[in-house]
Amino acid sequence: MSGADQNQAVKPVSEMSGQELAEACAKAMWSTDHASQALDMTLDYVTPGEARISMTLTKTMANGHGTCHGGYIFTLADSAFAFACNTYNQITVAQHCSVTYLAPGKIGDRLTATAREVARQGRSGIYDIRVTNQNGEHIAEFRGHSRTTKGTHLPV
Repeated sequence: MSGADQNQAVKPVSEMSGQELAEACAKAMWSTDHASQALDMTLDYVTPGEARISMTLTKTMANGHGTCHGGYIFTLADSAFAFACNTYNQITVAQHCSVTYLAPGKIGDRLTATAREVARQGRSGIYDIRVTNQNGEHIAEFRGHSRTTKGTHLPV
């Protein structure tokens, strides 16, 4: 998020567009998301029900085969899932997640996880997250089921 975004006065939630609300929720979440920040992830895009996060694979992420440990790919996808399902100013957590690895991530690759909302009804949501490398090669597919809890990211 740009410095200009951070300097603007915050509108009341009731006056925000869906895009403004999604960006404000993402900003609030990012400020305390130490896991994503520690892995040098970047939040590239957020809009209601969608998010895109990227991360470069480093040597410390290598498994015994010399490729990226699947847990890091899962974490990247999970972070994109979290930002996508938290765009409505409701605290939302993962209820169930699964991942299918299609190709190995190689050290030095820049992976991108793109999350999109499939369904959202009541307190439950379903999100699909595609992980690709810098060449557009499909690395993994992740599906997350979300559940809203009490609370909001922004005061209402």
